Amino acid sequence: MKMIKYTKAQKILLKSKIKIQNEIIFTKDSLNRVAAQNVFSPTNYPAGNNTAFDGYAINSKETIGLTRKKIKKFKILKTIAAGDNPKIKNVKKYCSVEIMTGALIPKYFDTIIPIEKINYYPDKKNPKFILIEKRITKNNHVRFAGSDYKKGEKILSAGEIINSSHILAFKSLGVERVVVKKKPKIVFYSTGNEISKKNNIPNWKIRNSNSHYIKSLSNNLYFEIVDGGILRDKDDKLFNKLIHKNFKSKYDIIITNGAVSAGKFDFVPKIIKNFKLSNYFKDVAIRPGKPIMFAKFKNKNQSFFGLPGNPISSAACFKFFVYPYLRLILGMKKEKSFKAKLKNSYSKKKNFTRFLKSKVFINSKGTLQVKVLKGQESFRIKSFTESNAWALFKSGKSTFKKGQLIECFYLLGNQ
Repeated sequence: MKMIKYTKAQKILLKSKIKIQNEIIFTKDSLNRVAAQNVFSPTNYPAGNNTAFDGYAINSKETIGLTRKKIKKFKILKTIAAGDNPKIKNVKKYCSVEIMTGALIPKYFDTIIPIEKINYYPDKKNPKFILIEKRITKNNHVRFAGSDYKKGEKILSAGEIINSSHILAFKSLGVERVVVKKKPKIVFYSTGNEISKKNNIPNWKIRNSNSHYIKSLSNNLYFEIVDGGILRDKDDKLFNKLIHKNFKSKYDIIITNGAVSAGKFDFVPKIIKNFKLSNYFKDVAIRPGKPIMFAKFKNKNQSFFGLPGNPISSAACFKFFVYPYLRLILGMKKEKSFKAKLKNSYSKKKNFTRFLKSKVFINSKGTLQVKVLKGQESFRIKSFTESNAWALFKSGKSTFKKGQLIECFYLLGNQ
């Protein structure tokens, strides 16, 4: 089969959306979940006018005409602390209340005099009145009701990831529950006789690292992953049975790791193509990760990804195929890339898209730069651990010069 361009593969993914249901959860449990609906404030915040300073609340109109030669005593009625009921009955003219920061201002009063500017009568040790010798303007040091959030104002939009600051807002505003997208459930199968779950292995075996890598991503992202185990080279019939079984399960996406190329024991494409499919692609002109495969099962709300077995190829394909697909089905916006100036020139095959392990940094002049790291072969993991981004070198061009702007994406988990 002829390889397709990366851009065409992206278009196929866009047409292959599956539906993810919503669920209602407590906001305290909503960190890193994707909002399924807009969330609005159920109340004004602050709930009422309150003071920004410790001081005394008065009615500003009662200070009109006051001067040093015409001083007025304002009787201190009581002290109101934050959390106290601010209601006062039968407030008479020329009165004041001592009020602490954050306390609601009683209705009769409309301005605050900071405590540092207060003159007491008869004295500070035995204050009965405060003395005012000038006009005080209205609304000094007042935090107005709804000045931060008005009732009905949007807190976050559908498709946004709920973070810790959202949870602070939810709890401040009285939002107890939120509608979120359910976490897509992914079942992940490793393939190959060479794969081992053991730590101590002979040199002809390979430790099963890929499933652990993707499992670690699920801890900070918005999907659930179940390790389906290891399929051996002659487990094609078992794989066929497992897919039928998965159709009846709650898994949204099936992922295999390895066995998608054209080797003797690469049984995955043959099995998948036996099913009725609405959308499909295999072999995309990319490096690393050329043997990538995708299928949307016809009349099923399930999709399939066949990732290459090589760890770096698998990581790249998860980042640039599975991850965008997860954002799509969760109603999220497309991931934002950023551009950085290329530190070292780079050349590649013209018709291939390259995902390169890279280091993004700010140089001494304050310019954002990207360095393509040594060790781009797909089996090399050292350069991956040293990288903090993928640099995307698009097809249609072979030579990229130093100083050229390059599109970059942060590694998953490093956003």
